[in-house]
Amino acid sequence: MKLLRNNITKTLTIAIGALIFFFNDFNAFAQTSTKLSGTITDEQTGEAIIGALVSLEGTSLGAISDFDGKYNLETNLEGEHILKVSFLGFSTIEEPVVLGQGDISRDFQMSADLVGLDVVIVTGNTDPKTAIESSISVSSIRTDQFNQAAPRSTAEIFRNLPGVKTEATGGEGNANITVRGIPIATGGAKFLQLHEDGLPVMQFGDISFGNADIFLRADNTIDRIEALRGGSASVLSSNSPAGVINFISKSGKVEGGSVGTTVGMDYNTFRTDFEYGAPIGEDMNFHIGGFWRQGEGPRDAGYNANSGGQIKANLTKKFDKGFVRLYFKHLNDRSIGYLPMPVQVTGSNSSPVLGNVNNFNALSGTPHSPYLMTNLSMGADGNLRRSSIQEGMNPISTAIGGEFNFYLGNDWSIVNKFRQQFNTGRFVSPFPSEVADAQSMANSIGGDNSVLSYANGPNAGNVINNPSALNGNGLAMRIHLFDVDFNNFNNFSNDLQLSKEMDNVNFTFGFYKGIQHINMSWLWNSYLMEVNSTNAALLDVSSADGNTTFTENGLIAYGVPFWDNCCTRNYDAVYDVNAPYVNTSFEFGDLSVDAGLRYDYGSAFGTYAGAVQSAIDMNRDGMISVPEQSVSSVDNANANPINYDWSYLSYSLGLNYKISDSQAAFARYSRGGRANADRLLFGPGIAADGSAVGGLNSDMVTQMEAGFKYKSPKIGIFGTAFYSNLEEQNFEATTQQFFDREYTALGLELETAARFGKFDVRGSVTWTNAEISKDKLNPEIEGNTPRRQADFIYYLTPSYNFKKGTVGFNLIGTTDMYAQDNNDLVMPGYTQVNAFAYYDIVEGLSIGVNSNNLFNAFGLTESEEGSIRDGVTNVIRARSINGRTTSVARKFKF
Repeated sequence: MKLLRNNITKTLTIAIGALIFFFNDFNAFAQTSTKLSGTITDEQTGEAIIGALVSLEGTSLGAISDFDGKYNLETNLEGEHILKVSFLGFSTIEEPVVLGQGDISRDFQMSADLVGLDVVIVTGNTDPKTAIESSISVSSIRTDQFNQAAPRSTAEIFRNLPGVKTEATGGEGNANITVRGIPIATGGAKFLQLHEDGLPVMQFGDISFGNADIFLRADNTIDRIEALRGGSASVLSSNSPAGVINFISKSGKVEGGSVGTTVGMDYNTFRTDFEYGAPIGEDMNFHIGGFWRQGEGPRDAGYNANSGGQIKANLTKKFDKGFVRLYFKHLNDRSIGYLPMPVQVTGSNSSPVLGNVNNFNALSGTPHSPYLMTNLSMGADGNLRRSSIQEGMNPISTAIGGEFNFYLGNDWSIVNKFRQQFNTGRFVSPFPSEVADAQSMANSIGGDNSVLSYANGPNAGNVINNPSALNGNGLAMRIHLFDVDFNNFNNFSNDLQLSKEMDNVNFTFGFYKGIQHINMSWLWNSYLMEVNSTNAALLDVSSADGNTTFTENGLIAYGVPFWDNCCTRNYDAVYDVNAPYVNTSFEFGDLSVDAGLRYDYGSAFGTYAGAVQSAIDMNRDGMISVPEQSVSSVDNANANPINYDWSYLSYSLGLNYKISDSQAAFARYSRGGRANADRLLFGPGIAADGSAVGGLNSDMVTQMEAGFKYKSPKIGIFGTAFYSNLEEQNFEATTQQFFDREYTALGLELETAARFGKFDVRGSVTWTNAEISKDKLNPEIEGNTPRRQADFIYYLTPSYNFKKGTVGFNLIGTTDMYAQDNNDLVMPGYTQVNAFAYYDIVEGLSIGVNSNNLFNAFGLTESEEGSIRDGVTNVIRARSINGRTTSVARKFKF
């Protein structure tokens, strides 16, 4: 790891040095002739605003207000200029000043912009406007706002976005994300894109085991997050008709930085964040930052499950007519991935009661164990290969990119963004494919009257004389170890825009090019494990006479015969994405109109191969054990081709009427698509020649929305009514189930914020009425509610701000959901409470405490079972939210 850090440091030093040399323009720094100074305060409370940006428009000159709200800015410019005061969460102030005629003292009182309606939105806009002027549903949140929710992963931040439902129970990645009732048929974020600085992290949001959030981390290099729901996402981004969540990085326009350390108080974690940015002369600025962390994580894994970090840097060079920005990122973060686990359920399907299985705490436990740390399998190339379960979700990603933004003259401008990412890594995590009576499980493996014994742990070799009393629950788990290699997830993005301004009309012509490699190997094995959330041991099965052992140190099989050996496979595919698009916006007084068209076309090519069974001496001991009699390996000799194309037309029309400076109404109609990628493989959607069957290459979403926006110094409201219709085809590998459905959803999304003196209240509620309107394969479920779709999701964050700090709490909740599409088993709704408090010890130094799930609420986000037996004790496999975790953080700003 030390060598890795050294290599990263050397690489970054060389990269930044090369960039500075490339942009070298070291003229003499400005010699000041005018000093601008003053104090910035909150209009309502009279308290100092810390961190406001004071800048001269059209220049790189700027200053940040200090802990007393004071700013100082020096310049040698002359003549009339616009002095701009901005701070996310407050309305921007612009005032003319005349420079070169003596020092200027100017104080400013800023009024709150509670729902970000004065923020200039760059996501989903070819002609950037403030939110109140745009006909889109978009939210903008600062890092200090999402930190109030005490997130333990990037995906947990999304729980505080209106209309966005996030099942953030998978750890640092592998979250399921959906928007406004558009369902999660399999996993990931199929109709939503995660972006960094305007380009997608992955070309598809639901790559099996390669969800975009695995390759994305939130740290203090982030300036803000913009979340666009529906609307113009259909025409301004490929494969994301439901929306875009965009992470926007700091650029170092003004000097400043921070260093922070976070330590877990009741769980094992340690993390250090740092970031710093500054101008280099008048025409250049840079920003650099990242994090490093290690620890066990929020659940009891029994080993150091999280270790790694990332580093990011960007360098911006300004020219007379534009700017060039280059950036670099390296991520190597090993983090534990959580999958379903045993949960006790009593009562009835319609009114279940959740609880813990004896000796397995679903809030703090996990099937991970120090007694299951390595996995031996036959690699995709036919050679033996060993992996470490400790690697968990381990994205290794290096990205190099840039942005060119220039005015060409005659009202023409050009913007080009590009990024090349080199992605590899691994996903390893235990999945309980079955939880059942231990003796029954043993008999299913070795026949009647089979004998159980401990394969490892403190009781290794001991026979379990009374399996019905094992761990006080008498249960065992058949573990399918999800062991996946990311051989090549490289991707490239380039978005070129050419714009023309004519009076009040803007025309933008664009072309998007994307390439996504998906080369991965699934190399799964089966194990037998006791049900114990603390250091669970593996179990062996032998015959009653002791002559035959059916397992090998807890290993049941080299493969997953319980699932018909579905999941030893390898595929090497390339997806080529192309999309010309056009967008226009124009204004008629207070009415603005924008319309866009996008034509996506592309191709998929490559090969995929499933499993073949054969006898192999895996441990090289010269004998063939029972598990070695049928070993799964990749059937490379009979690989299948991938060779299909897709194309679809997306369009969107939006209207925004600005009733006054504080009110606006908007409406939009959109239709957008999403190409189907790797999840189409191994099912009936791909023909023998590699072509996609019967129009299954892409899915379409039609959306309508209308809303109202209002702001005042004391309250802000953003409400949107929506309707969507979705056509989807998908294939779920583990259940071998193919979907061919239509869904509809209508609802209301309300985001609001209010300020009363020193009290702030922010919140959102989304009501959704969704149904499966058509199912070609299972018409009996038509009219049912899609699985895991709640009628209401909500969050509420009240806080009290005093001169030296802030204290408050964050509520996140959902109403009841059905576990599966059969609408039988209900997953009860829950409310999770997160608490936070921050205090400024001295100028620049603060300390904070936050607690995630303060009251240990029990809540499920998914369940593998769709029904239980009423009136008896059932054990299902489900993912639960984490129990209470509390951390303390120290942060120094400079």
